[in-house]
Amino acid sequence: MFRKVNVVFSLLMGLTLVLAACAPASTPAPEPTKAPPAAEPTQAPQPTVAPTEDIVSAEEMMEQGILPEVDPAQLSGTIYAAGSSTVYPLSEAVAENFKADGFTGEIKIDSIGSGAGFERFCKTGETDISNASRAIKDSEVENCKAINRNPIEFRVGTDAIAIVVSNKNEFLNDVTLEELGMIFSDKTVKWSDVRAEWPNEDILRFTPGTDSGTFDFFVEEVIQKPNKIEKLEDAKKIVLAAKNLQTSEDDNVLVQGVEGSPYAIGYFGFAYYINEAQNLKAISVNGVAPSAESAESSEYKLARPLFIYSDANIMKEKAQVAGFINYYLTYVNDLIEEVGYFPASEASLKVSREAWLEAMK
Repeated sequence: MFRKVNVVFSLLMGLTLVLAACAPASTPAPEPTKAPPAAEPTQAPQPTVAPTEDIVSAEEMMEQGILPEVDPAQLSGTIYAAGSSTVYPLSEAVAENFKADGFTGEIKIDSIGSGAGFERFCKTGETDISNASRAIKDSEVENCKAINRNPIEFRVGTDAIAIVVSNKNEFLNDVTLEELGMIFSDKTVKWSDVRAEWPNEDILRFTPGTDSGTFDFFVEEVIQKPNKIEKLEDAKKIVLAAKNLQTSEDDNVLVQGVEGSPYAIGYFGFAYYINEAQNLKAISVNGVAPSAESAESSEYKLARPLFIYSDANIMKEKAQVAGFINYYLTYVNDLIEEVGYFPASEASLKVSREAWLEAMK
């Protein structure tokens, strides 16, 4: 459980000095035969004020990206988030700690894919927060505006998509980005079609569903950009037309599928690979393995940012939602590596905290 810190030291010190200055001084009784000499007029003691550097103004909070302290025990009500299956375990971890620190309301988090999450946030207006493993699209922003919502983006971390095969696979340890495009293309059927020395066996493909931000990101980086395809939808058709392809919004289904055959290959968020590392093997791309260092430096070509989205009106009307997002941005880096992802840079988090402060003006 996170410890809540109340900064009161300087104020208590100031109050102590005031009381000391105002206390009556002990003086000897005057001699009965002499009138006491006339005392020189003295200035009344002035109260001591806490140093101004301990008082952070709203402008300074904005400039420094400092969020006000939040006490989950003082909040109640419901919080509803939905979206990316990749962001889901991170949001779950934050929610568990939020409740452990005193929140007694209800937190509901659905893992339905980034696209479906934006549907619920921007079209039906069901959710307070949208989890996403990609940035919101212009068309989704327009949908939000149509229901008087203006999505605010909060960067919360970094993920690396793990390309995985079964531990039974003895021939694949590294792949080029070009070869990866061939493996997931409708023009390739067998492993030997990619490299002649690989087995003459069908490639069994497992990918996230079409509502997944992971799917969109993978297709964009592996198929669309290298082949200079103008529209992402056209690049998706190439992947979806491939033989022996199974898609699922549930990453656990993909894990089980890949584990089941030495000729299977799939991809999903790094956290899911970490949980199943005893049965799976993450392969390098262009000679670079996924790691915190390679993701942050962009050496690993399949690293991507993770986000949550909300709206200023929702945050102002629902103190529990604003408090949860505040708590998320304050403590996410204490949790994210345990979940299996990589921290966003401090500069990125500062931008997110400034966005929170701007929303709450």
